Amino acid sequence: MANPARPALDSHRLQGIRGAWLPLWQLTLKEWRSLWADKGLLAFVLFALVGAVWVAGRSGGQELRRAPLAIVDEDRSPLSRSIAQALAPPEFLPADYVRFDEVDRLMEEGRYTFVLIIPAGFQRDLADGRDPRLQIDLDATAMSQTMLGAGYIQSIVDREMKRFVGSAAGANVDLRIRSQFNPNLDGGRFIAVMELVNNVTLLSIILAGAAVLREREHGTLEHLLVMPVRPNEIMLAKVLASGGVVLLGVLLSVNLVIRAALQVPVTGSLALFMFGCALHAFASASLGILLSTIARSMPQLGLLMILIVLPMEMLSGGSTPRESMPDLLQRIMLASPTTHFVSFAQAILYRGAGWATVWPQLLALLGLGAACYVLALQRFRASVARG
Repeated sequence: MANPARPALDSHRLQGIRGAWLPLWQLTLKEWRSLWADKGLLAFVLFALVGAVWVAGRSGGQELRRAPLAIVDEDRSPLSRSIAQALAPPEFLPADYVRFDEVDRLMEEGRYTFVLIIPAGFQRDLADGRDPRLQIDLDATAMSQTMLGAGYIQSIVDREMKRFVGSAAGANVDLRIRSQFNPNLDGGRFIAVMELVNNVTLLSIILAGAAVLREREHGTLEHLLVMPVRPNEIMLAKVLASGGVVLLGVLLSVNLVIRAALQVPVTGSLALFMFGCALHAFASASLGILLSTIARSMPQLGLLMILIVLPMEMLSGGSTPRESMPDLLQRIMLASPTTHFVSFAQAILYRGAGWATVWPQLLALLGLGAACYVLALQRFRASVARG
């Protein structure tokens, strides 16, 4: 025999669940409306996730590109001509031939970054088994270009010399370098993805922190407290609202900017990457609310971000490999969610890693996010109680 009280019980339970989540949903919608009304902040979000990523990807990375080069060819031999032809675009501009007595003046005028001087008898000395020397003059005011360019020129000259005299005159070891995941060594791919990763952190903190400060500056936080909502629901709504905006922007950026516009292949699972982004956005938004309980205005929040967020991004491994940092600093940065998110994003987007590889980073993001949320909630309740 059917129990007539069971449908009523289920209906009451469903209404209870709906009543518990309805205020949170309404608060989240309120945050989205507030962001939509703030056109300046909305434009910043779009630029950070679309424009900044595209500009970073098109900047060309740190590779040598179209460096001005001159050659003093006093040998005028087939070998010197082959060296000049090998120093070609895109790394170098087509080489100009100059005289030796013009080198100092041209370098002082900034006309050339590199001047390669090939002495007379260079090919003859190399063929006779002697040790001929070349000279490279560098404009050291362009440090990044000169350090890279000197290595490029040395590699190209060594290759042409070996080709001329045969492999017997070269080294006994034939070193062959095979590049995985980025065979063309295109730094723009790395910079574009890291720009997106850093901006996820930046925007999650700014949106959540600005939402709290906006309520305080406009005096609407007290209005929320007299409503039948708890501080936990107010804070969670701000975390969900900022996280939802960031995730939507990341999805558009990956598909429209990184994949379509920049033609950067994303080898890993996009769904797994978005799941990791959600965990990181949760941790970063909680950190943003924590900072907003310390700051009393948006300028103060900006100063705190310079002191806290900028070192987090610089030391997370996105700009400099963590292995090159001191051991103590590496251990300290394990307490930052950005460190684990950078490692997670690089594994997914660059190397196509799966769940079995990145689960430690996801677990660390979840734990650090929960810790930040609990601490931020305590500070938020205390700041609300103080008024």
